Amino acid sequence: MRFLGISAFYHDSAAALVDGGKVVAAAQEERFSRKKFDAGFPRQAIEYCLQHAGLRLRDVDGVVFYDKPFLKFERLIETYLSFAPRGFSSYVKAMPLWLKEKLFQKNLLIDGLREIDPEFDTARLLFTEHHQAHAASAFYPSPFDEAVVLTMDGVGEWATTAVYLGSGDKLDCVKQIDFPHSLGLYYSAFTYYLGFRVNSGEYKLMGLAPYGNPHYCDLIRDNLIDVKGDGSFRLAMDYFNYCTGLTMTNDKFADLFGLPVRDESEPLTQHHMDIAASAQVVLEEVVLAMTRALAAEYGRDKLCLAGGVALNCVANGKILRDGKFSDLWIQPAAGDAGGALGAALAAHHALNGGGRARGDAADAMEGAYLGPAFDDRDIAQRLKTEGARFDVLADDTALFDQTAQALADGRAVGWFQGRMEFGPRALGNRSILADPRLSEMQRTLNLKVKYRESFRPFAPAVLAEDAAAWFELERPSPYMLLVADVARDHRRLPNAQDEQLSGLEKLKIPRSDIPAVTHVDNSARVQTVHRDTNPRFHALLSAFKAKTGCPVLVNTSFNVRGEPIANTPEDAFHCLMGTEIDMLVIGNCVLHKERQDPSLARDYRNAFDPD
Repeated sequence: MRFLGISAFYHDSAAALVDGGKVVAAAQEERFSRKKFDAGFPRQAIEYCLQHAGLRLRDVDGVVFYDKPFLKFERLIETYLSFAPRGFSSYVKAMPLWLKEKLFQKNLLIDGLREIDPEFDTARLLFTEHHQAHAASAFYPSPFDEAVVLTMDGVGEWATTAVYLGSGDKLDCVKQIDFPHSLGLYYSAFTYYLGFRVNSGEYKLMGLAPYGNPHYCDLIRDNLIDVKGDGSFRLAMDYFNYCTGLTMTNDKFADLFGLPVRDESEPLTQHHMDIAASAQVVLEEVVLAMTRALAAEYGRDKLCLAGGVALNCVANGKILRDGKFSDLWIQPAAGDAGGALGAALAAHHALNGGGRARGDAADAMEGAYLGPAFDDRDIAQRLKTEGARFDVLADDTALFDQTAQALADGRAVGWFQGRMEFGPRALGNRSILADPRLSEMQRTLNLKVKYRESFRPFAPAVLAEDAAAWFELERPSPYMLLVADVARDHRRLPNAQDEQLSGLEKLKIPRSDIPAVTHVDNSARVQTVHRDTNPRFHALLSAFKAKTGCPVLVNTSFNVRGEPIANTPEDAFHCLMGTEIDMLVIGNCVLHKERQDPSLARDYRNAFDPD
């Protein structure tokens, strides 16, 4: 049976197609619309999934939405009643939108689906609960026959945290924590307070935390969150504003930390960094308390994670090193986009009763390379239409050698190959690559290529067979969702003068042989690259290692701040012409920046709204 999953109407709209339990295609709508975090009906993503499989919409057995809108509306009404008369202003703003659109999402979905195929049978439109979709996305593609499944996010219908037990093709919810008590909203509150944007700035909070000292942990524990021994928790709602207002925090929250909410244009101070460090530490404590209790209670040694909190790769790394579970697997599209995939998988196993589809790869995500691809002829034609000047290297060995040499020469290279990744991470198919040995490369990429804050770290992509020699990581990390320290043999001890630096000045310290991917606490968000799931990226890394002795590259997503990751060759060429990327490799087409027509240059620095 074939099921098409959809997530939409909140953020990160997406579509995913499952055929006989196998994940066939998946993509976020933002990649097609070029609107970051696009929340609209994912028409183009749906059309891509169908086209990839050679299907019409009428050919699928079910279209499954990742949410139950009436339950969400029930939560909205009950929340306003519980806090009345506070929150009347936000109630007045929210209610017309719900009554006009969100309460009648079934109608919106039917209208959108019938625009794609007028003969679609609306009886085939199904709904799952939000955390059920997250749990299905985590367990069914995992390599585990049995596992505890933990889902954590802002909020679904009611649940913010849920625990499922997975066994074979069965997945049962055994406990949950409900709104307004939410680890995702706890973290988003600090994201907002520190001047970053909710639903996109959480990565910045995580990246900022190592620059600070966690001086405020006791303040947070004593005032904001009550954590029980089993990791269950309650937030002190008189410090938060998201139930009744239009902001995440209130004046009482600001008074607690002695600062007003930071405007995003204001400089970051050591005080802000210390708050970020403290918020991160307390999040890790709660998650670890939860996972330790789950391991003890259910006696299973495998853990699966999904939901937006599962993208906190620092916490994920600590779960792994804690050792209470022998292994864990995290859905690479852990946020709402992955809910589309989970909805389709949940329907397959609930209605089909079939076994789980297993491919040749380590898990059923096949490396998360589930989006569109372009053959060399199509790439060349598209580039010619754009006015690009390029060479075609038919010999792959020559292609890898030339690209590796450019990287070793300090050039930033756009690398566009095969199928686009599903999820927020570029994993070597829609990537900007660079030499991690250059101490200035992090700052250069942030300020001249990505046009974003200088403090944000970059991830290393490393040959899987060399990972243990370069990082303190003994297991694969193909989806860039685990943080581990750089191996001691490759670290550099700071001198006495370096030790006196604080805050963002710490960026000046080269801490390892690969400083461009070593964070200020000696950590790195590692991607292990495997020959079986990405042979071309593996071959490039191997060529770079042969030239330099280093099996590691800087790997960051092919976009600038506020822009969705490149989907088409045109997107990649525009990014080349709008940034200080030096070279672009699309399939077997090689483009050098200095050879391009200068009249095609674009201003990418201000082309997109900040994220």
